[in-house]
Amino acid sequence: MRYASISDRLDGLGSHKWAVHVAGRQRAHAGEELIFLSIGEPDLPPPAAVLEQAAASLFAGRTRYADGQGEPVARRAIAGHLSRRSGLDVDQHQIVYTAGTQQGLFVVMATLVEAGDEVVVPDPYYATYESVVASTGASFVPVPTLPEDDFHLRPEALEAAITPRTRVLLLNTPSNPTGAVLSPDEIDAIGEVCERHDLWIVCDEVYADLTFEAHFCSPFDRPQLRHRAISVASISKSHALPGFRAGWAACPPEVTPRVTAVAEAMNFGSQPFIADAVAVALNQEHAEVVTMKRTFHERASAMVRALAGSEAVKVHMPEGGMFVMADIRPTGLSGEEFAWKLLDERHVVVMPGESFGSRGAGHIRLALTVDTDAMDEACHRIRSLAEELHAAR
Repeated sequence: MRYASISDRLDGLGSHKWAVHVAGRQRAHAGEELIFLSIGEPDLPPPAAVLEQAAASLFAGRTRYADGQGEPVARRAIAGHLSRRSGLDVDQHQIVYTAGTQQGLFVVMATLVEAGDEVVVPDPYYATYESVVASTGASFVPVPTLPEDDFHLRPEALEAAITPRTRVLLLNTPSNPTGAVLSPDEIDAIGEVCERHDLWIVCDEVYADLTFEAHFCSPFDRPQLRHRAISVASISKSHALPGFRAGWAACPPEVTPRVTAVAEAMNFGSQPFIADAVAVALNQEHAEVVTMKRTFHERASAMVRALAGSEAVKVHMPEGGMFVMADIRPTGLSGEEFAWKLLDERHVVVMPGESFGSRGAGHIRLALTVDTDAMDEACHRIRSLAEELHAAR
């Protein structure tokens, strides 16, 4: 039998990156007691008002077919949210409603690139980016970032990676897995490179509302870059609602019809009752959102304190998001080897840094999605294993 080449391009770029997490889930189902720091799934409750609206709209009959570009009530709320954030007008007709950030990235990339093109991506990067780019037939080009730069993309590194085939820069700020938040000056400097080489800037902003001390800045919010910038995000992280699969792509006006056409071919319409809930999520202030942001900040600080001073495992304070990257290279193990050993011997589940690109090698990613007691215990186990391995060297 014959198959389309897309399945060959995507082979090895999927669930195997979560192999440690999957093994942990299987062991937990078998009765083993584990601490999970592997997945960025908020453990705090979503806003009650959003759930109440979803239920009310569901029972009111908002279950019929929806607008292919997204229900107007949701697109107006998203446009208003982005307008308030940037101080620049965003029209609802610039918004394509998607089934979460992942589908948003997929349809945008499918709209912009194809075989023969290149997409440059700061490394480390989120684990699904390789497959999103590979699905189009375009080439994935990692751009190195460094721990000593807090994993911030430098314009000169970007410039060095660009070729005549480069079409898109795929950014993620705040970054998963590194927690890096690019400043307005950094966005502008990166934007100048993209302007000079006529590149699209696609920015995954799913953690935009979860910054700590740093100020969030989007290329889509910069007047001189908006014509080449596309902002992709969702309420999965900001409102602790990953199961809603409710996201968007905000585009320059001439791009929106093209992205809509691709989105409609994949998933014509969305759930109207969830669109109503998205409007409540973005049009109102919610105490639960404020609490979650504060809690993740506190947990990040506590995790950094718990691991501070170790010669075997080194961490730095993230600027946003819900993860801490830990450098375990002094142990002599790869991130993959350390993660499996941590699962087997200390019953803690983490993500290997290698799942996030070559610059994540020798690191593990720790999610801030457990309560303080569990996190403290997990940090104790991580530190004890790392220092035991370091001492054995």
